[in-house]
Amino acid sequence: MTVVLTGNDLTLEEVVRAARGRERVELAPEAVERMREARAVVERVLERGEIVYGLTTGVGVRKRVGVRAGELDAFNSRLILGHRVGTGPEAPQDAVRATLLRLANGFAKGTAGVRPELAEQLVAALNAGARPRVRMLGSVGEADLAPLADLAAGVLGDFPLAAKEGLALLNNNSFSTGLAALAVSDCERLLGTLNTAGALDLEAFEGNLTILHPAVGETRPFPGLRETLGRLQALLAGSYLWTEGAARNLQDPLSFRCLPQVHGALADALDFVRRQLEIELNASQENPLLVTEEGRLIPVGNFDILALASALDFLRIVLASALTSAAERLLKLLQSPLTGLPEGLAARPGLADEALSELGASGLALVAEARLLAQPVSFEQPSSTHHEGIEDRITMAPLAARRLAEMVDLGERLAVIELVVAAQAIDLRERPPLGEGTGRAFALVRERKSFMGEGEALPPDLEPLRQLVRSGALGELSS
Repeated sequence: MTVVLTGNDLTLEEVVRAARGRERVELAPEAVERMREARAVVERVLERGEIVYGLTTGVGVRKRVGVRAGELDAFNSRLILGHRVGTGPEAPQDAVRATLLRLANGFAKGTAGVRPELAEQLVAALNAGARPRVRMLGSVGEADLAPLADLAAGVLGDFPLAAKEGLALLNNNSFSTGLAALAVSDCERLLGTLNTAGALDLEAFEGNLTILHPAVGETRPFPGLRETLGRLQALLAGSYLWTEGAARNLQDPLSFRCLPQVHGALADALDFVRRQLEIELNASQENPLLVTEEGRLIPVGNFDILALASALDFLRIVLASALTSAAERLLKLLQSPLTGLPEGLAARPGLADEALSELGASGLALVAEARLLAQPVSFEQPSSTHHEGIEDRITMAPLAARRLAEMVDLGERLAVIELVVAAQAIDLRERPPLGEGTGRAFALVRERKSFMGEGEALPPDLEPLRQLVRSGALGELSS
């Protein structure tokens, strides 16, 4: 398949396929024509000698300084070099590719006023597997100037820039948006795994499945709740827990009983963020904005992406609740008074060995870090003095996206522990009939981690199970 950039309909799935699957990318013919028409407007503005920010003037506080016609090309090249102020580790290559894709799609929209040849240069770099060095830190999310300067310097080589193209390459949020796209996709995959792990928890705990009664969604018609109820019902279809009297408790602890509501809230949050993200993937993020119909460029603030940054903040808050609940369930499964099973899920009662107990401490450490990452960042404002106070707004969108990615990574590791603990408890209950989906999940877990018998030690790492989680196979069991 090929990802065709029109500037108007790039999807999250296409970003992932191009960034991680290295799917071929091309510009739609109508996008190329649109860029040619837009560029003709820029050339006419130059011919008329109009004063336009970043086109015939400097940028930031230097908007008062004009740039002579003969210096425009050199000025645009220097603009890139002057913003290479990033720092920190290199961005992962999938994030760099997602950035390139979003940048090219923004140009295809025709509102940046660049030549189609520049967009074609970015697409060629994508298809050639270019690996520019882009540093992670240095953007406040009010245009990703520093990382985009790294990107431009790394992929353009000796490609000559024309008037406005230097600013067009810098004055957008393609880096933040690309990071966000990959993190949101990973979070969607994580939710599928959490649903499967949560359903296994219920079987491991001998939980009460009245929590999945259809009336729950009928009387509380949140879309995410209804979807989650359906997924949990599918996972647990045929489970022993549907048998009357199978549940040990009239009411289970809240982390078990409220599983549909918590995961349903996360599903709704993800749906909201996806809608915000897909608008941003195809939106104008530049300044000045070229209005082809009016034949002019106008100063705007489209590089402010609070709509996405605040949505990412919201998603992390809801994800923190889901991960906290998962940690509570695995901790309760390790405690004999709550499960009726040996302490720490040891192979038999009365053993002095730790068994799986210390996985509880590991889970607590993971969820504690995840919760700290949930702090909103989109309202931060460390300073308003930059460039004489002109640049007095920030969104911290790159940090919002980066923290989501870090939370998802921690969540995957927590889910691995949750699966190991649930599988051990199910074995200790002598493997009662499991659900259609949970039975397959149990088998997948046991292919990678066997029952921990008496005198056995935990494996040195659980990476094979993390690879299972990252594959998405567990989430697909309820789809």
